[in-house]
Amino acid sequence: MKRDPRAFLSDVIEAGHAIQQAVDGINLDDYCNSRLIRSSVEREFTIIGEALSQLSRRDGDLFAQIDQAPQIISFRNKLTHEYVTINDQLVWGVIQNNLPVLLEQCTQLLSDLERGDA
Repeated sequence: MKRDPRAFLSDVIEAGHAIQQAVDGINLDDYCNSRLIRSSVEREFTIIGEALSQLSRRDGDLFAQIDQAPQIISFRNKLTHEYVTINDQLVWGVIQNNLPVLLEQCTQLLSDLERGDA
């Protein structure tokens, strides 16, 4: 049975909130110095990227409404396959600058779907 596209949006939102919770109250230095937090964040970004990848296959129109979704999938692939060269400052920048926008968009899309507007 195919998963409903809303489930993928929920996965993105839940993983994004887990990232925000993991970095709440810390700075870049704290992030760089904590393997546990970095691992947690990278795992959640992997979930986000995979959920968006699945969404792209299941509902291309919905996927197209998420800004930078292809770049997010590419980011996931980099985290997964190029783990040796991960730039912690880049990941921190994505957390600070891109994640809030992604969460806002996915939350709005999910809300629209729940209301039947999408």
